[in-house]
Amino acid sequence: MLEVGLRVVRGKDWRWADQDGGEGHAGTVVEIGKPASTTPGGGGTAAVAGSNVNSLVDKTPDKTVIVQWDRGVRSNYRIGYQEAYDLLVFDNAAAGVRHPNIICDGCSVHGIIGIRWKCSQCSDYDLCTQCYMSDVHDLEHTFIRFFTYKSVGVDLPPRKNCTKILLKGIFIGAKVVRGPDWEWGEQDGGRRKTGRVIDIRGWDNESCRSVATVTWVSGSTNVYRLGYKGCVDLSYIEEATAGTYYKEHLPHLGHPQNMQTVNKSVTGNAVNISNLPSPNHVQKFMVGDRVKVLIDIETLKGMQAGHGGWNPRMADYVGKIGTVHRVTDKGDIRIQYEGCNNRWTFHPGALTKIVSRENFKVGDVVRVKSDMSAVRHYQRGHGEWIDAMKVVLGKTGKIIKTYPDGDVRIEAGGQSWTFNPLCVTLVPGGDSSLLNESLNSSYNNSSSSNSPASSGSSSNATDVEVEKLLRDAVRGKAAIPAIKEFLRKHPGKVDARAGPSGGRKTCLQVAAHQGQRELCHLLLEAGASLTVTDDDGDTPLHYAAFGNQAEIMELLLSRGAAIDAINNGLCSALHVAVNKQHPECVRTLLRHGCDVNLQDSYGDTGLHDSIGKESTEIFDALCSASRFDYTLRNKRGFNVLHHAALKGNARATERLLMRARQLVDVKKEDGFAALHLASLNGHCDVAAKLLAENIGKAEVNLRNNRGQTPLHLAVSQGHLALVELLVARHKADIFCQDEDGDTPLHIAVTKCRQHSSSTIRHSLNPRVVPHLHQVYYEIVAQGSNMPASELLVICYFSSRDPTGNLLQLQNKDGESPLSLMLADQKLAPHVDFVRAYKLRPREPLPSSRQDTIVVEMGGLHIADVNCTGEVNQLGRNDGGYATRLQGKRQAIAKARIVIKFRIFFYTSIDSRLNEEELKKEIEKEKSKSRNSEMNDKFDRDKNLERLRYLETRIADLEDANNCGICMEKQRNVAFLCGHGACEKCAAPLTTCHMCRQTITKKINLY
Repeated sequence: MLEVGLRVVRGKDWRWADQDGGEGHAGTVVEIGKPASTTPGGGGTAAVAGSNVNSLVDKTPDKTVIVQWDRGVRSNYRIGYQEAYDLLVFDNAAAGVRHPNIICDGCSVHGIIGIRWKCSQCSDYDLCTQCYMSDVHDLEHTFIRFFTYKSVGVDLPPRKNCTKILLKGIFIGAKVVRGPDWEWGEQDGGRRKTGRVIDIRGWDNESCRSVATVTWVSGSTNVYRLGYKGCVDLSYIEEATAGTYYKEHLPHLGHPQNMQTVNKSVTGNAVNISNLPSPNHVQKFMVGDRVKVLIDIETLKGMQAGHGGWNPRMADYVGKIGTVHRVTDKGDIRIQYEGCNNRWTFHPGALTKIVSRENFKVGDVVRVKSDMSAVRHYQRGHGEWIDAMKVVLGKTGKIIKTYPDGDVRIEAGGQSWTFNPLCVTLVPGGDSSLLNESLNSSYNNSSSSNSPASSGSSSNATDVEVEKLLRDAVRGKAAIPAIKEFLRKHPGKVDARAGPSGGRKTCLQVAAHQGQRELCHLLLEAGASLTVTDDDGDTPLHYAAFGNQAEIMELLLSRGAAIDAINNGLCSALHVAVNKQHPECVRTLLRHGCDVNLQDSYGDTGLHDSIGKESTEIFDALCSASRFDYTLRNKRGFNVLHHAALKGNARATERLLMRARQLVDVKKEDGFAALHLASLNGHCDVAAKLLAENIGKAEVNLRNNRGQTPLHLAVSQGHLALVELLVARHKADIFCQDEDGDTPLHIAVTKCRQHSSSTIRHSLNPRVVPHLHQVYYEIVAQGSNMPASELLVICYFSSRDPTGNLLQLQNKDGESPLSLMLADQKLAPHVDFVRAYKLRPREPLPSSRQDTIVVEMGGLHIADVNCTGEVNQLGRNDGGYATRLQGKRQAIAKARIVIKFRIFFYTSIDSRLNEEELKKEIEKEKSKSRNSEMNDKFDRDKNLERLRYLETRIADLEDANNCGICMEKQRNVAFLCGHGACEKCAAPLTTCHMCRQTITKKINLY
């Protein structure tokens, strides 16, 4: 089936770099090639790959198609040209494909839309594409794929261990703009206006999943073509995801085996013989094979014309299992059904072979698997499970009967059990008498019922060999002869996996992890799979990333390894390399064009992980990738800048702001921007980068959903450095109120008891918080009864309010900071001190070149006098004009000259002074003041030094005896590493909170 509207992704022969946007990105077939042209363009030849092909629309050659990728690029690709297939079809619903009267057993939708997936091991079990790709049903069951309701089924391997790729493109949540086929005027609000996809649906009854419903920023909502009749009205600027898909299970567009259909002729139920699958594409049947008819009755009627004909009674056997009795000369199949005396002849294309792990027959000796949980799971619907069956786990028995659905009846120790064939494995050349004797002996010893006898080991000889092989693989070159011998003996076992004790790894995975290049090359030449996974979903490429083997990664990628394959945790090899901090592996993956926007099960990209790991080299490499989408958020709603602010990574914050400054004020769903996160978590250096004029320029008073500013959050957590940074340097609004009407001062009063004195003292670095440091010691100087730690932030905010209104400002409960203080027994006695407190200005020491004095006389209130005798009049109280006195004799009556250092001195001059006398008077007063100031300063510094020394000693004593975790209780439990904690905090610890050593013993101190 070749129709426009098919939704596709890149396939096995793809070699056109990232024209599609990267592995897993979706596109739409918009034109199918015609035989008129002979030379493919676009993706068909490397010379023009990726070029715009609008000019080639009428010249698309045969066996090529034009694809419009969701990202906006249009080009043409091979679907059989030069025997190459560039595309896989992941959805044909837009082309109108339905399977009427077939119900999806996963989502219960009546009439499967798109590709149908039929379980070949269960009776009447079908899935739609969404359910199949979402791992509904047993992953170890094999399925048959039906591309259309008339298609011949194609057998598929089990989904377990197959590669899963994240599907990306225009899906629900994508941010889109008008695309190449747009013809809807200004519905979107104009060019470059964006919208969000809110739904993907069908157009009437003509097709499904062929149009997208978009809500534009202008407010309008409408539907637009996304494959409908081969038109695409949209392209994305921000992709969305739509689950994952199994790359090996999708049909190659244009491939005969995958696309062959059986069509009815217009003359009735006769079948067009030319459209029947060739013998190469029809399953080969042998006498004894178990088969089913899995197509609908109407299609079967048409196929039977000329192939045995149609009998209405044949409808009774659709979906039932029969046995091949004979293959006719024409190739038709004669089927015998249990309980039916007649044998029916069927068209071979109408039959599907039922494949089980082993082809069992009566008399075969088999071993029951030892994994009880697996056996219990497989037994559902196959005889069920009872606890008495435990005795045969890992044991051997003989098949005494086989059932049409494949189940087997096993005799063991005088009892018989019905098992799903997946629960047993064939024992080659088994001697049933000996095996049953062994089993009988185990029945007589109940203690051995869960332990296999020597002849009933849970692993066969091959399992043991594989596990030995894995151990040998670690040795590198020394293991090559042994591995060659194994491959000679078992040529089809190159991807054999060890049992649970071996971690279910393959030899290639182990060799990739260990960096054994020669061994990897040997295994790849022997046909080792690059997509096989272990129980965690890790491919050989993942293993190379785990082992820091960049050279092996190069080898695997050159052989076609899926660079963006994800494991069970949705982690790609890039995630692994980043988390293991292997920069060379990261660079290798980036060089090969890996998708840097892949998100793991937590929604984290590789860049998110590199920020948390603080790996500068890896972060720089990822940050330099031009393809990275900085707006991506993880499942907690954090973009990369949010994540850097949360983790306190200042360097990452600066780099991100240089590349995407538009993120600086972007909020999470709770309204938290990067500055809120930095303030809440005490990351002062990050906040400084965000606020810096030449870097972030963040809005200092930005509010979250609760109306809180960064200042509210910093105060609530007692982060003093951030409080001073926000208030003193960036003028944060101390009057701002949150949703409860609380100002930062309300919070300071309420939270002042939550932060210990020792913690506050340790954070008072005069170089970091000079103002708060000064406030603290000015409070301490008032007396020992002053609760300096509790009053510190309160006094600081009060000193920043010259009006005095901040203390009176009420919240929504009618409470002011003042009323809260009066209600607190410890703070109430100091209310007057807080109201009167003013932070004394911090003045620089006098310089030899210029000193500042104040001249007050009459209406004048400030004058600047320098040592040259120049007097600059700066203002008048009555709003008059300013004059300049430069070197002139002036009569200044009742003047007071105030020399302003830290203490003010006044002197009156009642007589007229000339300029020379004024200078002498000034120098005289300055000299007196300097001497007095030096003496006073010496005494103050000496006393302050003693005070600080005593406080430091007290703090050291407190720290030496207090718990380092809660900072309150006495430390009375010690660890062998030398650290300790209080009894309550130490109880849950398994590793030391200081040095991270394992705690082997806890010693009580008395």
